[in-house]
Amino acid sequence: MAIVFKRTKILATIGPDTSNPEMLEKLILAGVNGIRLNFSHGSHEEREEQIPWIRQAAAKIGKPVAILQDLQGPKIRLGMLNENTPVVKGDEIILDYAAEHNGLTFPVQYNLAEKVKIGEPIYIFDGKVRTTVIDIPSETAIKLRVENDGTLMSKKGINLPDTDFGGDILTPKDLKDIEYGLTQDIDFVALSFIQSPDDINNLRQILVAGGSTAQIIAKIETKAAIKPDVMEEIVKASDGIMVARGDLAVEAGAEVVPIVQRRLLAMCRKHGKLSIVATQMMASMVDNPEPTRAEVSDVANAVIQGADTVMLSDETANGKYPLETVAAMKKVILYTQDNAPVAPIHDLIAKNLQLDAISTAAVTLAEQLKVDAIIAETKSGATASNIAAHRPNLPIVSVTSEIKSAQQLALSYANRTYIRPDSAEAGFDLAKELKKDGFFGEDIAKVIIVSGQQPGIIGTTDTIKVRVLE
Repeated sequence: MAIVFKRTKILATIGPDTSNPEMLEKLILAGVNGIRLNFSHGSHEEREEQIPWIRQAAAKIGKPVAILQDLQGPKIRLGMLNENTPVVKGDEIILDYAAEHNGLTFPVQYNLAEKVKIGEPIYIFDGKVRTTVIDIPSETAIKLRVENDGTLMSKKGINLPDTDFGGDILTPKDLKDIEYGLTQDIDFVALSFIQSPDDINNLRQILVAGGSTAQIIAKIETKAAIKPDVMEEIVKASDGIMVARGDLAVEAGAEVVPIVQRRLLAMCRKHGKLSIVATQMMASMVDNPEPTRAEVSDVANAVIQGADTVMLSDETANGKYPLETVAAMKKVILYTQDNAPVAPIHDLIAKNLQLDAISTAAVTLAEQLKVDAIIAETKSGATASNIAAHRPNLPIVSVTSEIKSAQQLALSYANRTYIRPDSAEAGFDLAKELKKDGFFGEDIAKVIIVSGQQPGIIGTTDTIKVRVLE
């Protein structure tokens, strides 16, 4: 029987209970393809341990695993409060960058007086306390009118859906974390609270100047980023996107999230970019060993819409059942991919005209000949990711000489990647190796190999071959 593996990948966040070598190995064996390091929490010293643990576990298992550095961004929070403080509708409160908690004056970790305007909404504690700016009494303070009853607590997040940060989204903390990441084996950098393509271009300049080949994931979580004339430009400027549904729901309204998700996934396929669906996919499993039916439907819908990757946050960072959560998510992915086709997109894939023509022909030929897999010889990963953009209903087996490309392809749809030296027959040699190992089962197998006449040279993919394996 041929080996079956999931086409939509799983990205898991590690936290206190999963930050050890044994648990990381178990997560990867359970079906995790990438590890998210949330730089809103933890220290660089902790990363010094975690990154080698991930690489060692991946090497032991023989499976490339991606590492994603998720920057905090301008996630503004209240400072430390003396105590939890109730507020009621009509209260006037002060958020002051230069003050400590005193009555209805609250410390804040960012000087909002430099950015906000009177009349703008400000949501505190994930939208549980909604306020409106009514005054800017000093250079460090803003006065707000409370719009509903609630309670304020230390370090709770603040969302400013209508505030223009003017491209100033990389905080001093982010810059330090980026500088640290340049010294580490990081595959992706996720940029938070993006408002325009310029934010991505600014980060790319920093990464390139630092010699990094990490790809940039744009986190879509602001009203500015989902404007019709901005969203597709962000997709085009990035290497991939994350539908960051938690903050997006607070900033833009929960009702817009499903439609934005659908549009973003289609745009990513159109432009051959990686797509990640994130936030509360199986949130109930933080405390329960089984997902809700709504969560199962949520994961299944992401698979049907063609997401490359689905992400777990608190479920694996702080939950009681991290391994059970991964197993449940994998089970949903496998059942869905076997019983429901990925929704078609109506736009031509537009990343690279020649490469797309070859990828389109390879996928069409694979469907007509009913082959068992598409083998992609790839240096940078572009060939494999472009084939993946077509969402073929069969495995994409990628062979590359670049470890970084293999790790980045770990999150790409349907890709199973192997690291081998460049050679004229790298794809066919790997196919024969996999046939011997039982990857295609006991019957005669047929594969399509997509390759180039100049192995190891980026951008030279130009050949499609059909091979029979006995």
